[in-house]
Amino acid sequence: MISTEKKTKIITELQKDKTDTGSPAVQVGILTERIKELTAHLKTNKHDFMCRRGLLQAVGKRKRLLKYIAEQDGKEYLDLIKKLGIRR
Repeated sequence: MISTEKKTKIITELQKDKTDTGSPAVQVGILTERIKELTAHLKTNKHDFMCRRGLLQAVGKRKRLLKYIAEQDGKEYLDLIKKLGIRR
């Protein structure tokens, strides 16, 4: 589970204006942090299949959001993946 402090930090880094908390870029940032935490959990708990399923769902959702961002604005997509350290 992502702590409130981490989530707030991600939102402030990626938001476009002060009230922006649900844009696709912010959602991708939060999902990326969640994926990192789930990956670390699975390294120690290899047989946690429900966690693995949740991880795959999060990766799929992030992939769909990134595809949407790339279709809308290619420059924003490239900036976002560079900022978050995501492979293409």
